[in-house]
Amino acid sequence: MSSQELRNKFLSFFKERGRGHTIVPSSSLLPDDTSVLLTTAGMQQFKLYFVGKADPMKDFGSLNTVSIQKSFRTSDIDSVGDESHLTFFEMLGNFSFGGYFKKGAIEYAHEFITKELALKIDYVSVFKGDPSTSSGQVVPEDKESKKIWENLGVKDIREGNREDNFWGPTGSEGPCGPTTEVYVKGVEIWNIVFNEYYCSKDKKLEKLKTPGVDTGMGLERLAMMVQKKKNIFETDLFEPIMSSVIEGFRDKPIEKVRLIADHLRATVFIISDGILPGKDERNYIPRLLIRRAMSAHYLYMGAELDKNFFHNPVNTIINIYKSTYTHLEEKREEIFSVIQKEIENFSKVLLLIGTINDFERIYNGFIPKANLEGASFKARIKNNIADLDPRILFRIRETHGVNFQIMKMIIEKSELQFSRNVESKYDEEYKKHQEISRAGVEKKFGGHGLIIGTSELKAGSKEEVKKVTRLHTATHLLNQALHDVLGEEVEQRGSDVTPERTRFDFKFSRKVTSEEIKKIEDIVNEKIAEDLPVTVTKMKFEDALKSGARAFRPEKYPEVVKVYSIGHYSRELCGGPHVERTGEIGKFKLIKEESSSAGVRRIKAIVKP
Repeated sequence: MSSQELRNKFLSFFKERGRGHTIVPSSSLLPDDTSVLLTTAGMQQFKLYFVGKADPMKDFGSLNTVSIQKSFRTSDIDSVGDESHLTFFEMLGNFSFGGYFKKGAIEYAHEFITKELALKIDYVSVFKGDPSTSSGQVVPEDKESKKIWENLGVKDIREGNREDNFWGPTGSEGPCGPTTEVYVKGVEIWNIVFNEYYCSKDKKLEKLKTPGVDTGMGLERLAMMVQKKKNIFETDLFEPIMSSVIEGFRDKPIEKVRLIADHLRATVFIISDGILPGKDERNYIPRLLIRRAMSAHYLYMGAELDKNFFHNPVNTIINIYKSTYTHLEEKREEIFSVIQKEIENFSKVLLLIGTINDFERIYNGFIPKANLEGASFKARIKNNIADLDPRILFRIRETHGVNFQIMKMIIEKSELQFSRNVESKYDEEYKKHQEISRAGVEKKFGGHGLIIGTSELKAGSKEEVKKVTRLHTATHLLNQALHDVLGEEVEQRGSDVTPERTRFDFKFSRKVTSEEIKKIEDIVNEKIAEDLPVTVTKMKFEDALKSGARAFRPEKYPEVVKVYSIGHYSRELCGGPHVERTGEIGKFKLIKEESSSAGVRRIKAIVKP
């Protein structure tokens, strides 16, 4: 059975069961949830439904949904190259927000695995309870799930602790609960989460008013079982990609071939969702992926770097997935352009630091610059063990964009090894850097909790909400004005609104001139002066697009959407909030225009009363 057949079978199975599950398209890898960098699970787009802040009947026409979600996790990135770990993957999931609970979810899973796929369940696991949580609460064992599995004839039922059989929340807070996991041929293929609790930021658990079901089954692992392959890289999802990598990588370590295949596949998807290589924490992920793939190629080929090594694999990846994710074909040229530019940039870094002699020179150069005491590079090597200063290694990363894994590759290629404590101390330096960054964010937002905290809007008090609201409506005017002045090449790539300013990222091939900036600013202020009414209409997503409404990441919207219109000038899909009339915004001023990442410009603006 092909992977496409598996996708279709999964969706149709749940669409036909019970009251029916509404098929919901995958959301973007760029999440609305500000507590996570990327979309890591299928349930993230449904968090508001689990906690009762959104109505599934209104938006989906059902209490039950099913999806195949693009997902991305970097927690196991250092394990990529073995037989099972990935960064990007597809998560098959069925969800219920009060339509059914443990009995229905377990019975559906049992039927799909044993009857639809004719696979044999080896064993299942259930939550054994936790008498000593960090908040002092007792979480009871899941006797109900165990009983349901017994009634279905499953004899091998194992009990797991909080770490193994309790899932969530995604990010710093959210729905969570006990899990039951299904194992086939010794591999966990399906994790069924029963969202019974809401976990607050202080880790306190409160019972949800309506418990829900959240399940996840990795397509790659499932394909491995159904197609009777030894590992995920032999499935039809990876075999063509592996072959295209091996063409230029023959007789090289299979782990590095797998790493290149995984990282290029992940790069294609993350770029296609508008996350481009850059210095920011989220944008650093595609940069890291490209550079790790490029480094594996460079360090293990035994020849000069081929800057076009990615061409055949990327073409293969897009061809495999374009029928399921149609936007990949539309963005093929852009994906190639972004990767090529990043490779060109990093090739300069590799020429600078790619050999052990260059690395030694760079390392020694940081000793006086950073005012760090310590021996030189050579003095820190004994018996082929390099006990290098992690503070200097981190400064090399910050200056040249070379992460620890790449430095480790350079060291190992020279038949050296880092000492055991180097990596752990380097991680400590990295954590210090993160804490400083987080402290800056807390200072920026006054150290208080956010009343509004989405991927776009942030405010911590009622007064700040008013400022954010004015800036948010101004951002809609800015979006339209950019199209008016710069043309339809403009494509939104993200926005971030705080009480101090609005930041708008958009695809554009060149710097915006000072004349264009003034014209954009004048148009926005003209529309503010006209005191245009701001109205909202609910309509079907397809009708909204037909009406000319602009949509950011159109694949992520529900069936019914809100369309905000500013007079007859601007029309955009949005969740709000907005002023009632543009006259409330005040004076609009563009304060900065700069490059955000490859092919993306960034504008910052303020409003004054």
